[in-house]
Amino acid sequence: MAAAKKKTARGRKQDRARVAKGQDYEVRYEAKKTGRSASAVKKAVKKVGNSRKRVEKRLAR
Repeated sequence: MAAAKKKTARGRKQDRARVAKGQDYEVRYEAKKTGRSASAVKKAVKKVGNSRKRVEKRLAR
């Protein structure tokens, strides 16, 4: 019998470090958090990638 796999928070932590442009709730959350429009968030993701840090830095301009 195979040993039980240990659950870690790694996957969740990696997921929170990204902004999924295709997920409306993530775009709305980031827009509300930064005070910008949803289209501005999508443009930032397209320009700098889906890293949450880079997107927030871009929107802070």
